Amino acid sequence: MSQTNRLGPLVLEGRTVRLEPLRERHAAGLIEAAKHTDWTWFLTPLDSEEKVGAKIEDGLKKEAKDEEYAFAVVDRRDGRVIGSTSYLRVVSGHRRVEIGSTWYAKEFWGTTVNPECKLLLLTHAFEDWKAVRVELVTDTNNVHSQRAIAKLGATLEGKLRNYGIRPNGRPRDVCLYSIVDGEWAALKPALESRSRGPGTVN
Repeated sequence: MSQTNRLGPLVLEGRTVRLEPLRERHAAGLIEAAKHTDWTWFLTPLDSEEKVGAKIEDGLKKEAKDEEYAFAVVDRRDGRVIGSTSYLRVVSGHRRVEIGSTWYAKEFWGTTVNPECKLLLLTHAFEDWKAVRVELVTDTNNVHSQRAIAKLGATLEGKLRNYGIRPNGRPRDVCLYSIVDGEWAALKPALESRSRGPGTVN
């Protein structure tokens, strides 16, 4: 992992995945991976070439302002893009950040991919960037995501009402979770274990 004290942009290298700053060269792979995922709970589904292009362009603008750092999730075995994840709502002055906009091609659900990505992101945020708080937010109806976040050891702080607008125009309620710096050392070993296998957890 990088020892830089910058939150991004940077490459985070794991055992089976590599997180690369999201760039135009990832577009084709992202489009292909996006065909094989479930966009039910996303406010901005990447279900077209145009939306993928807009995602990359918007991410670069926010990166330039130190507001967001988006990553392509790359399978180290074959270099294939298999999803994306991001540091969102970066508040550098207060060392606060959200991890989100995370998705993977469906074939990687229930594998070590998500635990390893979270391990890379959380380790860099807490140990290199010296975050004091990392937030995770998910739709109140997305039970799969809530379970995955709970497995990290994150604390559920409550439900935020009308936190966003779904593509169908209806308000979206979310669950807000957090991990603070004093908790990370105790949570890290379990996440390291999950990221090593046996490949049947997420």
